[in-house]
Amino acid sequence: MVKLTGNEKVNIAVFISGTGSNLKNLISHSLKKKSKFRISLIISNNPKAKGLNFANKYKIKKTVINYKKFDNAEKTILKKLKKNNIDLVCLAGFMKILSANLIKKFNGKIINIHPSLLPKYKGLNTHERAMKNNEKFCGCTVHYVNSKLDSGKIIIQKKIRIFKNDNIEKIKKKVLKQEHQIYPKAISKVIINL
Repeated sequence: MVKLTGNEKVNIAVFISGTGSNLKNLISHSLKKKSKFRISLIISNNPKAKGLNFANKYKIKKTVINYKKFDNAEKTILKKLKKNNIDLVCLAGFMKILSANLIKKFNGKIINIHPSLLPKYKGLNTHERAMKNNEKFCGCTVHYVNSKLDSGKIIIQKKIRIFKNDNIEKIKKKVLKQEHQIYPKAISKVIINL
């Protein structure tokens, strides 16, 4: 249980696999005066993830996890989370599925941002699938992580209209812009219940 008094902040680990635009956004929010969280650790399964550059830039601890040996990878992750007193794990474009064991150990303390209006379009290629099905709306969802893919309790969602002249790239940009709006809000909501 994390009780915030005065200037205390919740320690967050952000898991990434790619460019880290949500990570960069969360770092910006964490540096604001009224922020209730700090990014204490960045974990990636991809040593070439561009997002790792933010670790150097903002002097945040980082760890690259080799997922070829899955059990070792998860043991290392748990050790790092414990060592850095992590209160909340935020998945931000992390392209690996966490084991039921890790999720159980961090029960209710792992959240994910997903580029669709869950429960629709779990998994990959969400925008392509939405357009193929002539959806009128797309969007993004922040949800708790459970042992089923993109199935945890929804924390916050943002709906975006799909217009006739929209293409995949336009939709990706629109959705990403909204992801940057809702992820910090979702963290603020979650922190209260930690």
